[in-house]
Amino acid sequence: MVEDAVPGAGGEGRSGPAAEPGFWRQVVEQLSTALMVVDPAGRILAVNPAAERLLGRAAAATRGKDAHELLHRATDGGTLPRERCLLLRSLAEGAAARGEGDRYLRGDGRLVTISWSASPLTDGGFFKGMVVLFTDITGDRSARRERAAYTSALEDLNERLTLVAEITDVLGQTLETDEALARLCRLLVPRLADWAAVDLRTGSGQVHRVAVTGPAGRDAGLEGGRERLPEPGEAASSPLVQVLTGGDPVLQNERDEAETAAPPGSPLAAAHSDFLRTVHATSAITVPLGAKQQITGALTLVRTDPAHPFDTEDLEVVSDIGRRVGLVIDNARRFGRQRAVAEAMQRNLLAPLPQPGRMQLAARYQPAPAGSQVGGDWYDAFALKDGTLALVIGDVVGHDLTAAAGMAQLHGILRALAWDHTGPPGAVVDRLDDAMPAITTVSMATLVLARVEGHPHTGPWTLRWTSAGHPPPLLLTPGGHARYLEAGQGLVLGAPMVTGTGRPNATEPLPPGSTLLLYTDGLIEIPGSDLDTGLDRLRRHALTLAHAPLDTLCDQLLARMPPGSTDDVALLAMRLPTL
Repeated sequence: MVEDAVPGAGGEGRSGPAAEPGFWRQVVEQLSTALMVVDPAGRILAVNPAAERLLGRAAAATRGKDAHELLHRATDGGTLPRERCLLLRSLAEGAAARGEGDRYLRGDGRLVTISWSASPLTDGGFFKGMVVLFTDITGDRSARRERAAYTSALEDLNERLTLVAEITDVLGQTLETDEALARLCRLLVPRLADWAAVDLRTGSGQVHRVAVTGPAGRDAGLEGGRERLPEPGEAASSPLVQVLTGGDPVLQNERDEAETAAPPGSPLAAAHSDFLRTVHATSAITVPLGAKQQITGALTLVRTDPAHPFDTEDLEVVSDIGRRVGLVIDNARRFGRQRAVAEAMQRNLLAPLPQPGRMQLAARYQPAPAGSQVGGDWYDAFALKDGTLALVIGDVVGHDLTAAAGMAQLHGILRALAWDHTGPPGAVVDRLDDAMPAITTVSMATLVLARVEGHPHTGPWTLRWTSAGHPPPLLLTPGGHARYLEAGQGLVLGAPMVTGTGRPNATEPLPPGSTLLLYTDGLIEIPGSDLDTGLDRLRRHALTLAHAPLDTLCDQLLARMPPGSTDDVALLAMRLPTL
């Protein structure tokens, strides 16, 4: 069957017209024009019943055969050299082609003169072969014109289905509403329409025109309008109001005099009518974004050439696109709300920094870029019962609310365990690791817990720390030196520990005027770059900023991160006084 041979037709994971049960059987097998599918090497994959009749060959007898060797003949019936075959040339180039007057050999030995058209088949950007439509041109000219029109219609349908598949693929690559709409409009204009406009419903009952794209690209001057949805029953003649209130998709052409002459019944209807007049619409389609029970907005497509109006087939394709876009926008909004809650929760749980004597502290939290999920990064600094300053930097595995909630749990438990503990930090983290499965939802996390021992005003100061699989602290000392403190490394929290072994601890004297930098991996890990490169980059930037105010140091380290990061960043810096 043809539908099994055509790449992308009826395959799993597809939706829309091409995935309807029996769609290709209905279109192809009932087609009066002969159709043949060949792979990139020119081998026949499938033929439809019309091709079987025209060629006098059963489908089973042609499948797998070289189409040129089996069918193509010279005018006298002899073998035709492959280099003279236009179809083989189009296969090699992966480009559409047409031909007229070729001779094909029937199964009964007779030659038929054909006219043919070949269109490339692609799937995910890969060339899969050609669909070849051919007709017997020995009949009268009117029959030939009729067949040509039908062939053109089928090619148009193939183009529409390809467009729907591309839109599905492209929209699935982003959870950002603005980016999804920008990609949508770039696909629709000019392939399907001369203008495209997107209106989204807001939570306050308003409608916001968020995107307008025309022949020259995005037109910001036609965007930004906000109007309130009318009450039920108002502006019934407005296509935009109809679809936004649960009505069916609307197709308008210049012939629809009654609709175009009707006065708009609401400001929203008037704004839409003004848009159609401004772009000189001669044909328009307006469809809902989403399903009737969850309409997020409307998509309007416009053509300005009266010789090429939209038809009912266009309406079906655009309606399917609208359903897909509505789902993407709904998902993006859900993601955005969840991300906003997680980010607000994370920021509110980061405690204010203390002011321990003449020591300076600064910290920053930078959420992941738009389109990425909020992580579980956090920092903390607090005075212990004995007056010692504790520093913490950590990263909970996971994303969004789960990670933010886990961070909050670890944050509180660690403070409680460390507050009155005067021993090494490793013992505190061991207790946290033991308690984590029982009283938190965190499965795995990394952190550094450090104690800054010494008089807060006069010193001398010593750093005592342990690391649970976290990137090493960076120490900047007077004289232009910078090095990572790689000692004290242990397993991440949540990893199986060997019974009877405690976490390692490390100590380091801190010279007056030195700066200690604790950070999460989002500061050093950039897609496409290795960890050593990220560590070296951070060290170089920190050295150039070593004498800058601590707040400037933190701000500039974040500002100098290369683009491409998809993670959030927590940063905690401490600077000792110069004696």
